[in-house]
Amino acid sequence: MPRYASIAFPFLLTEYAARKQPELCGKAFVMASRQRGRMVIDAVSMQAAKKGIANGMVLADCKAVFPELGMMETEPGRTEKILQALAEWSIMYTPYAAVDLPDGLLLDISGCAHLWGGEEAYLEHITAKLNSYGYTIQAAIADTIASAWAVARFAEPMTIVKQGKQRDALQSLPPAALRLEATILARLKKLGMRQIGNFINMPSSALRRRFGKELPKRIAQALGTDIEWIVPVQPVEPYQERLSGMEPIASAIGITIALQQLLEMICARLQTEGLGLRNAVFRCYRVDGIVQQLDIGTGHPSRNTTHLFKLFEHKIATLEPALGFEVFVLEAPKVEPVTDEQAAIWNAATQNDKKVAELLDRVTAKIGPGAVSRYLPAEHHWPERSIKQAVPLWEKPVTEWRTDLPRPIHLLPVPETIEVSAVLPDYPPMLFRHKGTRYSVAKADGPERIEQEWWLSDGLYRDYYVVEDDKGARYWLFRSGPYDGDYPKWFLHGFFA
Repeated sequence: MPRYASIAFPFLLTEYAARKQPELCGKAFVMASRQRGRMVIDAVSMQAAKKGIANGMVLADCKAVFPELGMMETEPGRTEKILQALAEWSIMYTPYAAVDLPDGLLLDISGCAHLWGGEEAYLEHITAKLNSYGYTIQAAIADTIASAWAVARFAEPMTIVKQGKQRDALQSLPPAALRLEATILARLKKLGMRQIGNFINMPSSALRRRFGKELPKRIAQALGTDIEWIVPVQPVEPYQERLSGMEPIASAIGITIALQQLLEMICARLQTEGLGLRNAVFRCYRVDGIVQQLDIGTGHPSRNTTHLFKLFEHKIATLEPALGFEVFVLEAPKVEPVTDEQAAIWNAATQNDKKVAELLDRVTAKIGPGAVSRYLPAEHHWPERSIKQAVPLWEKPVTEWRTDLPRPIHLLPVPETIEVSAVLPDYPPMLFRHKGTRYSVAKADGPERIEQEWWLSDGLYRDYYVVEDDKGARYWLFRSGPYDGDYPKWFLHGFFA
């Protein structure tokens, strides 16, 4: 006999928002979106619901009654994404979990509940887990999807309907528990049928003549005489390959062969899907239970087994097999599409070659992450924000390097304080002292004023000077703010070639 669990999340969006922003916990707030020129409430928190605020109300009307009511704008598609993630999480309880829009999940728990000690313990375990994540739920278990849905939302919380007893469980519930259209609900209310028990035992032909096909169909689904299906979610299969040995492997040659086979297997799959890996983890499970692993990363999506093996090769010697490894697993936690023509690392035609990227991967694998970097211009005037690191290395710039004004080849991440002597406050310095060394200025050009980007941060403007000392070295100096009777602060910010 099939059994189904229905889980409803009455405050799904607001509780999700409270998880992301803990300061919202325990407060009355709503999620709203603009509809026909008005902000209409899409979701309410538990505290807001206790004040009588419900979905579909106009936000302005509610704020007039409760001025302290908080509001967040609804993000389109967020509900579907949350329910999809929760359905995939539910696969730990059943292989058949489905999203039940707009506010719930459906689980086919046939043959699963006994693993938790029965249906009551099964439901309690799910409830406790979701409550610990900050979600309030209403759940029920029944023989049919429709009856489980109805009982979860309109009966006592955490109800378990005994097998074959769904008719009895539905008797006292309102007609809305059958998921009927608003027009049918209005007609039933007009006739005084305020409970399902008022009409559930009527002949289907009579109900069909008066209310159409939907009402008898919903009753048949609830009682199990009409089949209703769920469409289970299909979680993305991880890019992972596994290899088991008939005997423990303790030699470097054996480990190398296992790694090469796994690389060929995973790259063949990536080839069929038009993908390449960016990160890979090679795990070795020792017979004594200890797990050792090797990690690599690539600068571009790659499915070249030879190249990937070279990244792992020099790390194999770091493994300690002891009595031997019995299982090897290769996983690619991050993959990206591979186009027929990969983007260039630099603009120069001689460097538009994957070989360059593979060389950089090998250098990074030997020296360590962060050893090779590339920088691009950013759309900012403030010097510290005018450059950014390319991730990945072949990322294309969105703007051009500034060439109309001089910029140092080496920009200090944080300007360093210097002592300056100048003829007049607005003149370039005649000499400056940096880290105990005195520099005499032979030439100077400037000032170039750069204002703070007010939409990002507050602060004083800067007047920059390009200066050259008596030995020919050139520096980028600036004065912070105006001269207002006190000595302004001067800084060294970069070095020219």
